[in-house]
Amino acid sequence: MVVTKEEVVAAITSSLSPSHLQVIDTSGGCGASFDVEVVSEKFEGKRLLERHRLVNAALAEQMPQIHALSIKKALTPSQWKPQSENEEPAKI
Repeated sequence: MVVTKEEVVAAITSSLSPSHLQVIDTSGGCGASFDVEVVSEKFEGKRLLERHRLVNAALAEQMPQIHALSIKKALTPSQWKPQSENEEPAKI
């Protein structure tokens, strides 16, 4: 079964209600590899490892079919705000 970018977006959105989410299929369309940036209030007070675990938990159903998941950023909205001034608009 192929995991689509849209399925990854839906799963993370449902679980983490992100204010910014960027998902890039780096597998060439076969759904086996994704790069992810997530900004969520649910990351407040959590260390990086805990944030990554939340993202992995959100994708628990898809993970058996995903070969590689690279969480490029897992930030709180206050951490994202200073960076967002220098970056492109959010891509969902």
